[in-house]
Amino acid sequence: MSEVKISAETRSEFGKGAARRIRRDSKVPGVLYGHGSDPLHLTLPGHELLLALRTPNVLIALDIDGKTNELAIPKSVQRDPIKGFLEHVDLQLVQRGEKVNVEIFVHTEGELAAGGNLLEHVLNALPVEAEATHIPESVTVSIEGLSAGDSILAKDISLPSGVKLGVDEDAVVIQVLAAQAEEASEGEAEGDEAAQA
Repeated sequence: MSEVKISAETRSEFGKGAARRIRRDSKVPGVLYGHGSDPLHLTLPGHELLLALRTPNVLIALDIDGKTNELAIPKSVQRDPIKGFLEHVDLQLVQRGEKVNVEIFVHTEGELAAGGNLLEHVLNALPVEAEATHIPESVTVSIEGLSAGDSILAKDISLPSGVKLGVDEDAVVIQVLAAQAEEASEGEAEGDEAAQA
C-alpha cells in the first residue's frame, strides 16, 4: 500500500462556526488520535484529502505544521448528505509494524449457476487485522457455479500473507438465494384478474 503525503495544520478554533470557516476555505476539520496521546485537532486540504480517501484504508503521511510527521489511517469520514463534500474526518495514529483492525471490501468474480439465483453480500466488508503499512484494499472471491443454498464463509476467503480474520471464521460473508420473484408476480396477476371480474 502506498502512502499519501498531506500537509496539515493544527487548529485552536472549535465549534460549528469555526468548522464552517475552515470548509469555506476548501479545507476539512479533522482529529488525529491514538497511542494514548491527547487528540490533535487539524485542518486538512479538502481536495488532497478527497483524492486520498478514494483508496480504501489509505495510509496518510501527515506533515503537521512542517514540524511533525505522523502516519494515520481514516477511521470515520463525515460527508454532506446532499452535496457529498467532506465535513469532518477522524484519523487514527499508526506506526510502522503496528497491527490495526480495519475492514476490507469483498469483490466477487465469476457467474452463478443457471436458474435465476440471487447473490447476497451478508458482509460487504470483511473485518481483518493487518500491519498498518500493508493493509490490502480488498479481497476477491470466486462465485463461479454456486447455486441456491451455497455460501462462502470467512474461513473460505484466502487473505494475503500477514493478514488475519477479525471475525468468526464461520461467519457467512456471501450466500446464494433462490429467486422468488416469479411466485409473487403470479399471485399479483391472479389478484388483478379477480379485481376485473
